Amino acid sequence: MVSIDGESLSLEKFRSVVYGKDRVELTDATLMKLMQSRDVVEKAIHSGKSIYSINTGFGILSKVRIDDSRLEELQENLIRSHCAGVGEVHNEEESRAILLLRTNVLAKGFSGVRPELVEFLVSMLNHQIHPVIPSKGSVGASGDLAPLAHLASVVIGEGEAYYQGKRVAGAQALKTAGLKPFKLAPKEGLSLINGTQQMTGLGALLVLKAEELLDLADLTSTCSLEGVLGTAAAYADWVQQTRPYPGQILSAEYLRHYMEDSEIYKSHESCDRVQDPYSFRCVPQVHGAVRDLIQTVRNTLSIELNAATDNPVVNWTTRELVSNGNFHGQPVAFALDILGMGLAEIASLSERRVSKLMDPHFSDLPTFLVKEEGLNSGFMMAQVTSASLVSENRLLSHPGSTDSIPTNNEKEDHVSMGPLCARKAKTILQNTQYSLAIEMLAACQALEFRKPLRPGKGPRALYSFVRKHVPPVERDRNLHEDIEKIAALINSGDLHQFIQQTVPLTKPSTQRKNPSTDNPSAAL
Repeated sequence: MVSIDGESLSLEKFRSVVYGKDRVELTDATLMKLMQSRDVVEKAIHSGKSIYSINTGFGILSKVRIDDSRLEELQENLIRSHCAGVGEVHNEEESRAILLLRTNVLAKGFSGVRPELVEFLVSMLNHQIHPVIPSKGSVGASGDLAPLAHLASVVIGEGEAYYQGKRVAGAQALKTAGLKPFKLAPKEGLSLINGTQQMTGLGALLVLKAEELLDLADLTSTCSLEGVLGTAAAYADWVQQTRPYPGQILSAEYLRHYMEDSEIYKSHESCDRVQDPYSFRCVPQVHGAVRDLIQTVRNTLSIELNAATDNPVVNWTTRELVSNGNFHGQPVAFALDILGMGLAEIASLSERRVSKLMDPHFSDLPTFLVKEEGLNSGFMMAQVTSASLVSENRLLSHPGSTDSIPTNNEKEDHVSMGPLCARKAKTILQNTQYSLAIEMLAACQALEFRKPLRPGKGPRALYSFVRKHVPPVERDRNLHEDIEKIAALINSGDLHQFIQQTVPLTKPSTQRKNPSTDNPSAAL
């Protein structure tokens, strides 16, 4: 059970609720501050003053005063009119992430909604009622209005939801779960849709996957290094300490750790190759820079997870209601743009290593890593596929966060485009997963030609995992299925979990003293 209070949601708790489907609850302290905050709104409603979103229209219509008898209708109309999203809908995990973050923001107590509304959202999470949310329609300022309106439509018994493995009408999902549509009170409609939870939810999912992907990129590079008989000399710790970026030091430590106990490496220690190409030699520098970048993104998202992004915000201590700009997604948009840029570089470096593996003049391996070359084309087109993904990533790396287009009759005259940045970063991440899958397959194929010598324990573990799912390429076959299979295992986290268990990402001195005798990495 994870407590939701608007203050303490970490990315690790986020992971357990979204992926692990952990249940959530509100603390007594949270309920108390929600009541205090709502009291400020109730007093304002009865003050006779015009207060934005409570008794006025929205955006450019904020000067239009709404009669007190129609304030509830105003909130429902807001939700219906803002359900204007289009395009591919978010998958169920993404929807759950967005719902969780919106619940957490309201639980913070600065939105002025009734405790009953937040409790209703908690019930939706615990019953796993996940709104169907179109991915396109938000410009990332004044909140992710359209996507969040589709979320809110299920709250009031409209729209669609994922429930019990099916996509059904929102009203049906609520009824089956034993819930009744929620009747919105003044301000609650806007409080459901004013915020950055679409871009932040996607961003949080992406940064968790990016961290795993970078660990696998380090590992995969050592597998390729073994395949081309490269040297790990450039990974020495003292070298990294002369340019002490934390990410660089950590990546180099992992690389050295993975290369331990390598018979292949020992077999060519006295060869005449002085240095390797940058795609091998500079792995700590490039991967390390991305590590540091991902940490920056993690820091931004950790703040945004628990940020009040509503408008107006309510201060129950000073009794203030203040129109503000916390809904503007610029910090998140910047973070997601740089996340995409970093991931694009991981793919770029990976593709270069694949190219080197298949070049017989450099690697001294069969052309395209296959026997009877000429009759067979081997991994020729796999490298072409990786090149196409890298090129697409470069295009997608163009920043979206520097773009803006005025909306709402110039009332909202500067926007962040944060959701666009999130969608771009998601595609880049997927492309990079494919690129790494291709490199894994190529590197493991290269190791077939280095037998009976065994690679280091990291490449050995990766080889054993890949070979459980994909056999060596003895003659030409459809590689699409192989690539998709490994990419799916990367995306699911299964490969990362296996590596953590088999070759823990810790210093050698802290590893298990008695590893399991049935360690699959012994297969090579």
